[in-house]
This record gives sequence, C-alpha cells and structure tokens, in this order.
Amino acid sequence: MQDLDQIKNVLEAALLVAGEPLSPAQLSKLFDPPLEQDVVRKLLDELRAAWTGRAVELTQVASGWRFRAKPDLQPYLDRLSPERPPRYSRAVMETLAIIAYQQPVTRGDIESIRGVAVSTYVIKALEDRQWIEVVGHRETPGRPALYATTKQFLDDLNLLSLSELPPLAQLDTSHLMELPDAPAKAAEAELALASPILGTPASASADLAASAAGDGERDAPETNPTLH
Repeated sequence: MQDLDQIKNVLEAALLVAGEPLSPAQLSKLFDPPLEQDVVRKLLDELRAAWTGRAVELTQVASGWRFRAKPDLQPYLDRLSPERPPRYSRAVMETLAIIAYQQPVTRGDIESIRGVAVSTYVIKALEDRQWIEVVGHRETPGRPALYATTKQFLDDLNLLSLSELPPLAQLDTSHLMELPDAPAKAAEAELALASPILGTPASASADLAASAAGDGERDAPETNPTLH
C-alpha cells in the first residue's frame, strides 16, 4: 500500500479541485488497485479533523465529500460575484417545502395542502434547479407522478440526509387541509414559505423550515417566467 500521507495528499487534492462532491467509491478509484472504501472513509475523517479551525472545511453531504468555505465567510465571498443569487416566488418555496417534508407527493397532494392549483411553471422551476424529480407513480386513476427531493437538493443545503432538515416549529394549522395518510406531516409541510433560497447552506435549510407557515395566500398569475 502506498504511504498513507501520500494517499491523503491525493484525496485532499482531488476534493479541492473537484467541482462537485465525491463519494468514497469515486475516491477509491484514484488508486491502483482501488482502496477499500472503509479505508477511504477513515482517511477522510482524518482530513476533516486536520482542516478543523481553518477558513475552509471538509464536509459530508448526500452525494459525497467536498470542501467548502466556512458559512460565516460567505458574505465576503459573495462579493466576488456581484450578480444577485436567484430568488424564488412564494409558490415555488411552498411547493418545495411540502415535497421536502411530505415526500413522495403528487401535484394533487400539494394542491390539497396549499388550497390552490400548482402551476406547471412552479414544478418546472424546481425540476430545472434539480431539487425535485419524479420517483414513481401512484397506483390510482391517471397514475399521477410522485415527486421527491434529490441529492442535489441535499447537497445545496449541505445536508447528508433528509433527517437533518430542521424540525418545524409549532404553528397554527387550523387553515390547512390535511392529507389523509399523514395529517401531521401535511400540516407541517405548509410551514415552509421562504423568500430567498440558498444564501448560505446553513441558513437555507432554516429558510426552508421557516417557509411552511403559509397564510393561505393564493398564487398570483406568473406574468414573468424569470425566477425572482
């Protein structure tokens, strides 16, 4: 086996230059013969510890491991890109929150919770952002598509799994229509109505949770397809 320090150097370099998270399986193939994935995970844990306290940290998300700047430094780094990040409408954020906390759901489920029709634009905006995808079809007349969140959604929120989504605060759910198969989750899902999405990963998941206490507002017609 190659020198462990050299192996860690290779892993570190690959993660620093990669434009996306890398899984232990991908990282193991950097070596010939491939390393055992358990060994890769152990070395990744050592690398994470070695970077503790620095401006950049090694984190594990749904798709694998990646380096990122500390969240408290993000406002400074944002100045490198003067353009404003995309902002999404209330309808988009409500729909995303319902899918995230109630998945898998159909458009009919979402409409039952929100009390308003879900426009094709809303679903397309979330699919284009690669935050949701069709994971199957419900065995009911018409076989409606079932939507769920993606690994990309978790990666963008810097989360390893859905269990890391913040718990929803207690809220008045008297105005909500509950799904018959999961009334509590259906009520919780309406709590997610965020305004900006993904400023920094840490705040984004909190925004998503904060975005579920809808006040029953109806969607305004989408006159401009640009996300805002």
